[in-house]
Amino acid sequence: MAGLSTNAIHGHEHRDGMGSHIPPVYLSVVYEYIDYELKEAVFVDRGNYLRYGREENPTTRALERVVAKLEAVEDALAFNSGMAALSTTFICSLKPGDKIVLPMELYSSTFALLDNIAPKLGVKVEKVWPSAEAIVEAVDGSTSMVFLEVMTNPTNKIIDLDYLSKHLDLSRVALVVDNTFTTPVVLKPSRYRAKLVVHSMTKYFGGHNDAVGGVVAGYKRDTTAIWDWRRVLGGILQPFEAYMILRGVKTLEIRFERHSSNAKAVAEYLANHSRVEEVMYPGLQSSPYHGVAKKLFEKPLFGGVVSFKIRGSYQDVLSFMRRLKVVKRCPSLGGAESMAVIPVKAGAMFIDPEQRARLGISENMVRLSIGLENVEDIIEDVSRALNI
Repeated sequence: MAGLSTNAIHGHEHRDGMGSHIPPVYLSVVYEYIDYELKEAVFVDRGNYLRYGREENPTTRALERVVAKLEAVEDALAFNSGMAALSTTFICSLKPGDKIVLPMELYSSTFALLDNIAPKLGVKVEKVWPSAEAIVEAVDGSTSMVFLEVMTNPTNKIIDLDYLSKHLDLSRVALVVDNTFTTPVVLKPSRYRAKLVVHSMTKYFGGHNDAVGGVVAGYKRDTTAIWDWRRVLGGILQPFEAYMILRGVKTLEIRFERHSSNAKAVAEYLANHSRVEEVMYPGLQSSPYHGVAKKLFEKPLFGGVVSFKIRGSYQDVLSFMRRLKVVKRCPSLGGAESMAVIPVKAGAMFIDPEQRARLGISENMVRLSIGLENVEDIIEDVSRALNI
């Protein structure tokens, strides 16, 4: 079995008559066929015949093959955003009378999506404390899906997939895992019997803040219906973005190693700073989630997201943000550039305020996505912003 970086570079399996080993950008919308039962039709490897760009695209399919290999599953479906991947999965998988259980801490646009579509689908949404034990306790006979982020956004709690795999009836309840923060470099949820794995490929997969995309990966028996919903909803990832993410994913492993080592150094610096109230990073031995992260993760890498609380008020946080120079004041994560955001005004803004308080998401919290710069320059920038 090939290693992760080998699959990231060669897993597209592209071959063409020109001898190119790089999948080209196929901008064609239509492809000639006479009758799909005849040999004249061109078939893609999932068995569909190639005829129209809303259904299949050769460049996009090359990326999907790579992602499936990275996540150690059979198939993957690329979408034009992470939210398109999620919405299509929910619409396809949930039916009237179902219940979906999810942690009360997620990327809050996921909550906004479910708050809008669940009543229309006749689906009950139950939000629980972000722990494996709380999730298991909430699952009942009407539960058809558990959805979670392994590393929660923005406080970096770790949910124990091993516990879930042992205590849930996953033949009846679909476990759907957002692996964006952790990536297959350190975690493959399929090994814990997750039915589907989703990513915002805008983040670590693309890695350069220049392409938006999402993906759902799983076994063909589970992705076939989602493919048909993608076809009718029109959410397929476009070929140029697929090409850009294919280029980015080649360096996923080495980038994630650098993100992680830089983030750990920044977290250790912040943990010893007098103006910092709390640091949330599972790579710190002091983190209550360090043990479960070490158990689940295949390598001692803990990702590039560090959240921390500044001693002071919201105005102090604003002052810190304004003084940053190397670290950019931007949403998102996983890119080459270090970025900072205030979660209550960004990714956590749609979490219920009472639940935000319980989770520890406060106005004095900053979330850093640590990039690939020299770590000394990142720390100097953060230090200057804290100390002035």
